Amino acid sequence: MANITLSGLHIYPIKSAAGIALSEAEVSDRGLKHDRRWMVVDPKGKFMTQRKHPRMALIRVGLTTQLELSAPGMADLALPLEPGTEATALEVEVWGDRCQALSMGAAAQTWFSSFLETPCQLVYMPDQSQRPTAHGQLGDDKLVSFADAYPFLLISEASLADLNQRLSEPVPMNRFRPNLVVTGCEAFAEDGWKQIKIGEITFDLPKRCDRCSVPGVDQNSGIQNKEPLLTLAKFRLEKGKIWFGQNLIHQNSGQLHLNTEMIILD
Repeated sequence: MANITLSGLHIYPIKSAAGIALSEAEVSDRGLKHDRRWMVVDPKGKFMTQRKHPRMALIRVGLTTQLELSAPGMADLALPLEPGTEATALEVEVWGDRCQALSMGAAAQTWFSSFLETPCQLVYMPDQSQRPTAHGQLGDDKLVSFADAYPFLLISEASLADLNQRLSEPVPMNRFRPNLVVTGCEAFAEDGWKQIKIGEITFDLPKRCDRCSVPGVDQNSGIQNKEPLLTLAKFRLEKGKIWFGQNLIHQNSGQLHLNTEMIILD
């Protein structure tokens, strides 16, 4: 059997906006550094995603000493990575979890409201905000950012290749928004992994990922499509849900690097 290696490493700084491919990344207490530490919320503080706002896919994010934003028809906007001490604090909601966040300010509010054509604002999760992984099922000490429920999502290249063989038009991996992509295993081998190690980081794999409508959004056009979910449902539907990829929880912090060997521990 060929070695399994880490072939893709991605963060999504703003939940449901475009991702950033990395060659190396820091694993912090909530997952990859900067991953989903920002989120767009409606006037009631509820999270907004591509599920209802597929145009969010067109928001491009850059990370330098600032948070740099661009989108079609919009002037570029640069924001501080963290809001200042005068920032407005508010309670936000993501998948039933309520936690503290800080507003990124009026300029961001105007920019996002204009592009998404609905009142909304950008918020940031400060370090003191406490949101437990998996809605608290694993205890309060395991934290997660604004990701759906778990700090990492892993998919193998072979699983995507298997799906694409069944589609009339293949789809890229970015439809599924993984943090970690691996190569060198069989299709859907990740379904059976319970614990793995990549470099110095050990991960537990508690639950496969049940997919929503987001994989139907073309990440380059922001247009919602029926595929690949229709095809996935034909062979990956169980208990009324479509499964593709594995959720992960990290046991320790450290660094991840592309092309590092992955070891199956269980």
